[in-house]
Amino acid sequence: MTDDPRRRAINLREKFELLTDRWQPRVVAELNDYQFKIVRVEGDFVWHDHPDTDEAFLVLEGELRIDLPDGAARVREGELFVVPRGVQHKPYAEREVRLMLIEPRGVPNTRSEGGPRTADQDLWI
Repeated sequence: MTDDPRRRAINLREKFELLTDRWQPRVVAELNDYQFKIVRVEGDFVWHDHPDTDEAFLVLEGELRIDLPDGAARVREGELFVVPRGVQHKPYAEREVRLMLIEPRGVPNTRSEGGPRTADQDLWI
């Protein structure tokens, strides 16, 4: 066996146990220029968009609502939803949701909206 972390499976349950803050995504893996981030969410986020990239939400536990200009998408446990680039959206979770975000490295979670929900970039867990 090797101690090389690139040759070990990533245990998402263990990673979520280390993650206590909500709305603060943490990187668990990279694939080329894409990051896989886990995050705990509850309550409202802010309206924002990402003009240069799509954003993928993979719900691992719970149910997420993603408000969109023309309605809302409900994303349940085990489901994936992709918000196309440039589309305004606002995630909301009535109860805590554990999810994975898949997006290019360096994408700010609130774009330029700022505020207390803005997370630091490229923090690993």
